[in-house]
Amino acid sequence: MLRAIAELLPRHVRNPFPIICGTSAGAINAAVLAANAPDFRRGVRRLMTVWKNFRVHHIYRADPVGVFRNSARWILTGLTGGSRRNKPVSLLDNTPLAGLLREKLDFSGIQRAIDAGNLTALSVTASGYTSGQSVTFYQGVASLAPWQRARRIGIPMAIGVEHLVASSALPFIFPPVRINREYFGDGSMRQIAPVSPALHLGANRLLVIGVGRQLERQQPERVKVDSYPSLAQIAGHALNSIFLDSLEVDLERLQRINRTIRMIPPEVLKQTGYPLHQVDFRLLSPSVELEKIAIEHAGELPRTIRVLLFTVGALKHSGSNLLSYLLFEKPFCRELIALGYDDTMARKQDLMALLGCADTHA
Repeated sequence: MLRAIAELLPRHVRNPFPIICGTSAGAINAAVLAANAPDFRRGVRRLMTVWKNFRVHHIYRADPVGVFRNSARWILTGLTGGSRRNKPVSLLDNTPLAGLLREKLDFSGIQRAIDAGNLTALSVTASGYTSGQSVTFYQGVASLAPWQRARRIGIPMAIGVEHLVASSALPFIFPPVRINREYFGDGSMRQIAPVSPALHLGANRLLVIGVGRQLERQQPERVKVDSYPSLAQIAGHALNSIFLDSLEVDLERLQRINRTIRMIPPEVLKQTGYPLHQVDFRLLSPSVELEKIAIEHAGELPRTIRVLLFTVGALKHSGSNLLSYLLFEKPFCRELIALGYDDTMARKQDLMALLGCADTHA
């Protein structure tokens, strides 16, 4: 989707998004765009280079020793009631991801972009395992103020590798990350208002990129099933609940607020003294369910991971949701990139209007 937007905009244009917010894998993409804010196309090219050539071992250990060691530790921790508290517990070891980020991403570029006026703020959201809070770490201009709401807070802090790894640490699958005094996991957990960080940082228009088919009015068909759901099906359902449901609910809430504000006369709004205003937004989401694409590429995973996923039923159609979260292989990633490009180009005129640009490709 970013590739399509970069092609639609003029060459050498600076970052068109002064406020960039990312959660989970989106936090990594957000940080790359922020660090390359002076040249939007360059930032997108760097993202494309990595995503088009991804292999599983770039994200987590897929060798037999690494997989067995982590899986055994996970099982042993369960059997001993969590007595091995000094050891990180997860199904997979994502140490390679931290190394990749240190190699590919110049974090000092984020502050340079802010100082040069090319970026207002970058935010990365993670979930605190002890506090239960959704914590948005943000790096931005000095005028921005921290915030606190029910179960969610915003904290100013220079963004580093630890924030990106924490925000993308899938529960149970990847280990939590310690930032200051608390351990954090994937930012989509307990994130009841995913668009709120952008609004707190001053955004009045939003372009939201999601990974699920959001805001569909047609209810899914309910069919009779006889077989008990597999572990992978249950895990995939839980992950989808974490990643997809809260965004859909938050965008529906934003639509209702916009409709309500339109019904209030401007003079009445002015008299209240409360800063209510409509927030224009567009949602870009895949036209095809990603798990349907994932099952076609399951054979590209390393043998060790295929065996691990087979034992929990993730290689069946019913368990492909879980598979889609772990399938970092070139053919799968490239098919998703092509899908996002086509979906975005199909809406280019609408998106150019949101960005305040004329469509040069009409």
